[in-house]
Amino acid sequence: MKNNHFQHLLEINLAMLFISTSGALGRYVQLPVPVAIGARAILAFIALFLYCKWKGFGLKIDKKDTGVILLSGLLMGTHWIAYFYALKLSNVAIGMLSIFTYPVITALLEPVLLKTKFQLVHILLAVLVLTGMYFLSPTLNFEDSYTIAIGFGVFSALAYALRNILLKKKVSKYNGSMLMTYQTAIVGVLLFPFLFTVTTKAIVAQWHVLVALAILTTAIGHTLFLMTFKHFNITTVSILSSIQPVYGIIIGAIFLSEIPRGTTIIGGILILSSVVIESIRSKKAT
Repeated sequence: MKNNHFQHLLEINLAMLFISTSGALGRYVQLPVPVAIGARAILAFIALFLYCKWKGFGLKIDKKDTGVILLSGLLMGTHWIAYFYALKLSNVAIGMLSIFTYPVITALLEPVLLKTKFQLVHILLAVLVLTGMYFLSPTLNFEDSYTIAIGFGVFSALAYALRNILLKKKVSKYNGSMLMTYQTAIVGVLLFPFLFTVTTKAIVAQWHVLVALAILTTAIGHTLFLMTFKHFNITTVSILSSIQPVYGIIIGAIFLSEIPRGTTIIGGILILSSVVIESIRSKKAT
């Protein structure tokens, strides 16, 4: 069991490494946010659909699950759009760290929505994360782009937390690649009209970034992430995944030369220390 736990921790770290590429790629892509997300979703859908066909994964869903799958897709699209606006208005460090209020939100919502046992330790971790958030923007000036970016990040986090909670009971029933196929299809269809707001030449010029977002971040990263839902409760998954900003900030520093400020580092340490605490606590619980 302990060996399996270590393997599952490695799996979630691999998923976070792939997903963390979204920070640098989101900052690098030179397209309006709805266009970038729409193109990303369509390309990811094509890749996931072909993968499901190749592996022989069924794409049929029960009629009673249609509403949940549709809503989860809408929430995923909302999460992506708000997150990319957070990146555009700040930097990789602020954008990625701000969405990691979602473990706090998840810890508060999961006992209510999934009827799981309320755990006091998750509230204590929530306080730790919120303290870290203060250091990201201590002035809280809503005329400052960083503060607005954090607002988008928190809204993105809320959408992400709700999406994860919704899909918790579906990952044991449906394959993770299949679920991501539907979600990318929903986002792609909704944002498809925005692709006509820019020239085809502008989109083609960004093809390498969009393909990287579609394949590395979305198709591989988010599919691996969904699969980890089978091994941990949603609150534990969300807190463990807080390692993502560390990977993202390192990638941003290497490829975009974005070095975080001192207060950002302090806030990040407080937020990410919850990962270590929850990793130890979840291991003892297995």
